[in-house]
Amino acid sequence: MDEKKWLADEFEANRAHLRAAAYRMLGSRSEAEDAVQEAWLRLSRTDTTDVGNLGGWLTTVVARICLDMLRTRKTRREEPLEMPVHAVIADPANDPERDAAFAESVGVALLVVLQTLAPAERVAFVLHDMFDLPFDEIAPIIGRSSAAARQLASRARRRVQGTDETPDVDFGRKRTVAEAFLSASRNGDLDALLAVLAPDVVFRPDATAARFGTIGEMRGAAGVAEAFKGRAQAAEIAVVDGELGFVVQSGGQLRVVVALTIANGRIAAIDAIADPDHLERLDYSILQD
Repeated sequence: MDEKKWLADEFEANRAHLRAAAYRMLGSRSEAEDAVQEAWLRLSRTDTTDVGNLGGWLTTVVARICLDMLRTRKTRREEPLEMPVHAVIADPANDPERDAAFAESVGVALLVVLQTLAPAERVAFVLHDMFDLPFDEIAPIIGRSSAAARQLASRARRRVQGTDETPDVDFGRKRTVAEAFLSASRNGDLDALLAVLAPDVVFRPDATAARFGTIGEMRGAAGVAEAFKGRAQAAEIAVVDGELGFVVQSGGQLRVVVALTIANGRIAAIDAIADPDHLERLDYSILQD
């Protein structure tokens, strides 16, 4: 069979799944269709010789496209809330019972809640809770560690289930931990750093951040505490994609974003992001004292 014909057939076999995933992430019929079409264009330009699981590859591509669209979205779309989900997603080639179950599982109320989530939270939740993608595969899509991806999905799940009843208290506790870490780092206080780091904390810088700081990925409180001792002098506490972290600016330009995953009162993961393209897509806001 001609390779282009084979790719087209495989893409069509995955189209309904990709459209469903995109719609859940974006909440917009037109944007979901745009994301799927962009995935096809990327597929047609890519050498897939070494791709073992084309369906998984396409899901990853669509997720990354949706994440970029969420991060650059300027206004909230009203269109998805005006249309029944089954009218958007149903595919004649699909099993009618499956379509009915899908339509039931994605309602207007869920879409409303999903739209309140930060982009990375929304993508992590949809891919894991709705499409069973492992956190190890979600992590590179959203540019975070597996632990951070798990934390984002967990937070999104609580919001969706309506069990996140004390967000202000939880946020306040996390901010206390983040501020303690920042202070200990600036003061070079090794004991104070160890007090706020989980024993198996993981530090993961992207390639650009690793070059800036000459520190690669590491795991364990002792090593991470030593690496951050005396640093973070110019850092400011901020909310990054819905979670606490730090930003470093120079000359009015964002240079580094550090995202923290805080669980059970300690920092479980630290992700340093310095790649300019990634920084442009991050949603962050500096917190005032």
